Amino acid sequence: MSRHSHLVVGYDGSREGEAVIRWAVGEARLRRVALTICHAWRFDYPLTQMDPEWLGIIKRMAEHVLDHGVFRARTMAPTLKVNKSLLPGPASSALLHEADDAELIVVGKHGDGAREGPGDGHRRGHRERPAGSTAVQTAAQASCPVMVLRRTEPADGRIVVGVDGSAGGDAALAFAFEEAALRGWHVHAVHGSRDGDFGRGGDPETLRREAGVMLERSVSPWRDKYPQVAAWTHLMLEPPREALANAAAGAEMLVIGDRGAGGFEPLMLGSVSQAMIHHAPCTVTVAHPWRGSDEQSRRAARADEIRRRRVGLTPFERMRLIRSLSQRPVARPDRLEED
Repeated sequence: MSRHSHLVVGYDGSREGEAVIRWAVGEARLRRVALTICHAWRFDYPLTQMDPEWLGIIKRMAEHVLDHGVFRARTMAPTLKVNKSLLPGPASSALLHEADDAELIVVGKHGDGAREGPGDGHRRGHRERPAGSTAVQTAAQASCPVMVLRRTEPADGRIVVGVDGSAGGDAALAFAFEEAALRGWHVHAVHGSRDGDFGRGGDPETLRREAGVMLERSVSPWRDKYPQVAAWTHLMLEPPREALANAAAGAEMLVIGDRGAGGFEPLMLGSVSQAMIHHAPCTVTVAHPWRGSDEQSRRAARADEIRRRRVGLTPFERMRLIRSLSQRPVARPDRLEED
């Protein structure tokens, strides 16, 4: 049984929502936690312009959508504990409200009941739409992993995980290995960097070799913790978003951190993470390092970890560690002990 109490899934009554419920039921059963199905409703005009009777009708319609989602989940897994939550406001706010102690949030790539109208696919030339605002906002603000369901067809049994030495990358590795162990999948750890990046401030061949060392060192503790999971690493001389997208072709899932080693502090979701949510060829999970509320404690913890971990690191690893920990909240204390 997980230390967390439940898994949260957003349901909007759409056809995509049915697939999201099915996936979330499977995740909850694997993790042996309860499932909370969340639906948000809102009226986009001032309440002063709304007849109370109409407001009641809208709320009852929302209750009907939610009840249908609960019925579908209980039909799929009769022994699973299923809770429901109906909240007013944007869908992302409702999901985040329910997810304080959640193990995982599962959402669809579009959400908010987004549906294609007749001819939409033809007008787009059959290109897939980018993810909706609910998926992006939830992934940016959650404190637990957020899974954005982009595809449900069986694939090749791989979980691709982006590794860059950042706190977000470490959280992504933790989730990827746990998910692979639960599902019997393999882990494909990828680090992407343009060849020109290795020429900044040092010999390109040396920095390329040190990037490979960073990648192996990052993965090694998780190999030890999950010996039953087959895992391999791949240093790709491509920009990170291209490397991840190419590696994820045919994979079951792509796992990424919320921001990379070069992440800009005010941005809650990095540019690579946003690009993958919108355009990855498979389901994407965004993992978050621990987020504390005491800024002074976080700064002290970051400084302490820099002192503890920079000993024995290569110049490339020291550069990434200092950039990462000077900008990011530190990982959970229990995770540091595992390192």
